[in-house]
Amino acid sequence: MIVEIGHFALALALGVAVVQSLVPLWGVSRQDRALASVGSMAAVTCFLLVALSFGALVVSYVRSDFSVENVASNSHSTQPLIYKLTSVWGNHEGSMLLWVLILTLFGAMVALSRRSLPARLRAGTLAAQGLVTVAFLAFTLLTSNPFRRLVPAPAEGQDLNPILQDLGLAIHPPLLYVGYVGFSITYAFAVAALIDGRIDAVWARAVRPWTLLAWVFLTLGIAMGSYWAYYELGWGGWWFWDPVENASLMPWLAGTALIHSTVVMEKRDSLKVWTILLAILTFSLSLLGTFIVRSGVLTSVHSFASDPQRGLFILGILIFFVGGSLALFAWRAPLLRQGGLFAPVSREGALVVNNVFIATSCATVFIGTLYPLVLEMVTGDKISVGPPFFNATFVPVLVPLLLVLPLGQSLAWKRGDLLGAAQRNAAAFGFAVIVALATVAVTQGGPVIAPLGIGLGVFLVTGAIMDLGERIVARASGWPAILSRARGLPRSAWGTAFAHAGVGLSVIGIAAAAWSTEAIGELKPGERLTSGRYTIVLESVTPRNGPNFRAEVARFQLFSGNRELAPVEAAKRVYVARAMPTTEAGIRTDWLSQAYIGLGDTQPNGAVAVRLYDKPLILLIWLGAIVMAFGGALSLTDRRFRLAAPRRATPSPVAAQPAE
Repeated sequence: MIVEIGHFALALALGVAVVQSLVPLWGVSRQDRALASVGSMAAVTCFLLVALSFGALVVSYVRSDFSVENVASNSHSTQPLIYKLTSVWGNHEGSMLLWVLILTLFGAMVALSRRSLPARLRAGTLAAQGLVTVAFLAFTLLTSNPFRRLVPAPAEGQDLNPILQDLGLAIHPPLLYVGYVGFSITYAFAVAALIDGRIDAVWARAVRPWTLLAWVFLTLGIAMGSYWAYYELGWGGWWFWDPVENASLMPWLAGTALIHSTVVMEKRDSLKVWTILLAILTFSLSLLGTFIVRSGVLTSVHSFASDPQRGLFILGILIFFVGGSLALFAWRAPLLRQGGLFAPVSREGALVVNNVFIATSCATVFIGTLYPLVLEMVTGDKISVGPPFFNATFVPVLVPLLLVLPLGQSLAWKRGDLLGAAQRNAAAFGFAVIVALATVAVTQGGPVIAPLGIGLGVFLVTGAIMDLGERIVARASGWPAILSRARGLPRSAWGTAFAHAGVGLSVIGIAAAAWSTEAIGELKPGERLTSGRYTIVLESVTPRNGPNFRAEVARFQLFSGNRELAPVEAAKRVYVARAMPTTEAGIRTDWLSQAYIGLGDTQPNGAVAVRLYDKPLILLIWLGAIVMAFGGALSLTDRRFRLAAPRRATPSPVAAQPAE
């Protein structure tokens, strides 16, 4: 019965979402507050119904109800409970239900944020969000129903894909989806503002925390996915420019640009048209990622579905929302009022430069990802666009952006002093140069650009620290005054510094990958293998059984030079239900570096194939992402976002406004 309740709740949510998408707009057009407020009630109700439906699917997995096709295809009675839970979203149907759950959660959050949003803007936003919800609920019910029954029910399930049976998959998809779906709210804000005809600092203040929230979760989701691929797939790499990885990177880049442009819009009432366009494009890129993953246009370890019917349905959603919003933008954007002016050399000007570089880098990823797919569809020819293309196009665009980032942070609003900003960052730049030269002196081999990358990362971290220090220490006499200024500094300033420093830490980790070493060998017990600073000695290979798998576990003694470290285990598993092997890497963390052991097949002579990697400073890649996300979360706690947005006057008709 719980399955039927879940299915019915999902269908009922579709009806409520239709009400949410239509009635508030009708109320706004008729100046009827009661009708306009229906959107809030509908959004909360829709979330509760979808939450009930999602809970029903979770219960079905926990009970191992194999009469449900989705459970039978993706679970097994011997799976640990944690993987029964992750199985809920470890498949296409369940992941779409999670997507809709998060979609309706954001709608409910907007509905409940009564003090922070003007009534007209909230009504229009909920209507636009409701329309998105209608599309994805219809997609789920018509093509991806997670509650379909099997008659007769099998006695046992087929098990979850073994590479997804990992704790990282309990964390990665929900984080990523909150980021993806969170940008639907910024999209809804943009559509509502275009329909209403007024976009100003009030709108920027309202949309900025939602953008930050989505960006924080998307940052964490991408980082978690990268680390999962690093330790679970056994390849020893952290990023492969896989099309699905790129699909998450593109909205992250666009969202980063959107965050910075909303700052300019809130401060100076400028960049209105560009900010609205970014809000539309960011969610459009999220939809594009959904199409890539679920349409069957590519085969990837990340992809969920290969049903052409689903692909066509998502393509229709993509065309409707992207095409419709861009058409609305083309119609209404020319009627927006002109905003405030600023000098080219100013904080606003630096943020414009920031947007140009980020948009260009996003475009290079977009072309490199989509061009092979489009070419194959049109001509049937297959080409591979991989790391060489992206490294040659993406990196040269990103480097100048990172170089000017500390300078832009030091400029004043409206009109800045470039020479003064350069002088304030001279010490940070000099220290970065010294670190880069020292890196050249103490390392051997590697590309020339690697020490430059280390220096660039140090420049970003040091520049962020010095910018904070100047704000706190300047014109302060004594520690009490310094502490008082530190406490009084807006949290958004602290958050910005942490986010920029996090970028620097990740850059250092990425640059240090140039000195990563690899050694491959076939070892018998007692034999050793050396790679870089690390040496391993194979002690034993023993069988071990898990709840739903068999494993061959190799135990190694690890040495760093003459220093003996703790033993490390690596394994090859075979999951019984699917007879599918997986690799469990053995990883030893040594400060910010890691020794990484990948286990291969057992050879006819009894030896075991082993890969040993020395990964210097590898953890800085993900530590930097965590620091970035922390900076965004810290900015979210800024006092301005806890206060109600200033109320604007009743808008006059769009036609009466001067054109931009």
